Amino acid sequence: MKKGKRGGLAAIILAAGKGTRMNSDLTKVLHSICGKPMLSYVTALARNLGAEKTVVVVGHQASMVMETMAGEDLIYAVQKEQLGSANAVLQAARALHDFDGDVLILCGDVPLLLVSTVKALLASHRSSKDAITVMTAVLDDPGSYGRVVKNEKGDVLKIVEARDASEEEKMITEVNTGIYCADSAFLFEAVKKIDNKNSQGEYYFTDIFEIASRGNYKTGSFIIDDSSEAMGINTPYDLKAAETIVALRNCSKLCD
Repeated sequence: MKKGKRGGLAAIILAAGKGTRMNSDLTKVLHSICGKPMLSYVTALARNLGAEKTVVVVGHQASMVMETMAGEDLIYAVQKEQLGSANAVLQAARALHDFDGDVLILCGDVPLLLVSTVKALLASHRSSKDAITVMTAVLDDPGSYGRVVKNEKGDVLKIVEARDASEEEKMITEVNTGIYCADSAFLFEAVKKIDNKNSQGEYYFTDIFEIASRGNYKTGSFIIDDSSEAMGINTPYDLKAAETIVALRNCSKLCD
């Protein structure tokens, strides 16, 4: 695999899911936080990081998402069937076929990440010369989050879902946030190797770490200080919590 440049940046935003736990007919990423669709916070993040291209992977209510986000410089890729996160990333491959650099993978339902935090992730990824880096959080109660399994050098060997974790793995408190940065050349070749031989029959993006390990590619993790930044919005309760955080941030800016 050729090695991408470390200067360029593109972003993939995963926004195809319906979000059944929101108890709403509206697709999850269009729910409003302080008057703006949550997806707009993520596209603004990519823009403020200087992404050369931003590909939004859409699925449920794709046309409505595109119409709502009209006027932004976005590229859309459609995931026709919900076949898992790896399949979603693969939909962006065509749009980024001529891109050579680092690809930031964001989630359309994770709207609270700060630019400074993601800049630190990128700096860690580039200084470590990782093929792929995952943003992680350390939680007192990791619950249902995927556990990040490392070797003694700190390389990420795999990410295992809580339901599939051994008792020893369940003791791990470093968890996956679903945010990644990867070298483009590695990313799109490796993601094609992910299969769906699991109990859910889906293509899990997290399997890319085992592929990297088998290929002797360097992997790493970046632990964020404030896990609330990586909170996914899955329920109306989460939405209210996010509104409170955004309102406090806006108040803080006005008071500065």
